[in-house]
Amino acid sequence: MSSNFHYKVVPHDGGWAYTLNGAYSETFRTHDAALKAARRVANEQRVPGESTYIEYQTEDGKWHTELALGADRPDTDVVED
Repeated sequence: MSSNFHYKVVPHDGGWAYTLNGAYSETFRTHDAALKAARRVANEQRVPGESTYIEYQTEDGKWHTELALGADRPDTDVVED
């Protein structure tokens, strides 16, 4: 099951930035520069990688090991107002 991520270009810190889930990129001087960067990042997120085992700890303190498939990439886009 694939995730969906929507990047958005917004005014930020005297310039422009792209944002995803409340996190901001660096500040760009122009909207166009921020938009180009957001599109580049969105495209990079869709590139498949290598499958590998990952380990993580859940909030209840239990450790889990699972295979993260390199082809399991999110759907990404850049939302423009």
